[in-house]
Amino acid sequence: MSGHSKWSTIKRKKGAADAKRGKIFTRLIKEITVAARMGGGDPGGNPRLRSAIAAAKNENMPKDNIERGIKKGTGDLEGAMYEEIIYEGYAPGGVAVLVECLTDNKNRTVADVRYCFSKNGGNMAESGCVSFLFDQKGMIQVESSSTTEDELMDLALEAGADDVADDGEVFQVLTEPGDFNDVRESLEKSGVKIVEASITMLPQTTVDITEEKVAARIIRLMDALEDNEDVQNVYANFDIDDAIMESLS
Repeated sequence: MSGHSKWSTIKRKKGAADAKRGKIFTRLIKEITVAARMGGGDPGGNPRLRSAIAAAKNENMPKDNIERGIKKGTGDLEGAMYEEIIYEGYAPGGVAVLVECLTDNKNRTVADVRYCFSKNGGNMAESGCVSFLFDQKGMIQVESSSTTEDELMDLALEAGADDVADDGEVFQVLTEPGDFNDVRESLEKSGVKIVEASITMLPQTTVDITEEKVAARIIRLMDALEDNEDVQNVYANFDIDDAIMESLS
């Protein structure tokens, strides 16, 4: 499980998540707003909204912020109209990259994303060029100190998960997108500590990166894309050697 999960691990080690909490809140509010607009403001009947609210609560977002996001989506409060767009491209080393955006200005966003790629040694590609290399999955990361792999395996599979893997600091539970909320809610009720839970894009195959210079350029590109206010998520199929990551950090 490389690419997105590898990048999540790198960000945790860099402390990037805490440093960018303001950006995280902005992205979560956008997702709540779009989810409410598309499926209604009742999380009980809107799985996407339910998942977005759970992610917001996991980041300790105030209840008032969540409610405002829902009201903007349902039209009870005035707010921007966001469009969902996915851009595709290649990072240095031939790494495939997917960039999920929510934007109220498509022209601005595509220009910014193209600039990020070109400045950091990558290039944008036509739609469909790399998306076939990824599968949509639910991924729930559980703090490894809160349970054992065997216990988690039993809990997760009984709830409908596909697989559980040990990623060192966390266990990763994989689900089909339609089973994601049920599995997450079941694990929460069992008392295990969930570090992160989201619908993600996992690569079918990975590209091994063995040169430090190439690895550094990939990380710079990933950082640049995630710094953009219109970008919600960035996925890639790189696998950077741990020794190289240590030397870069």
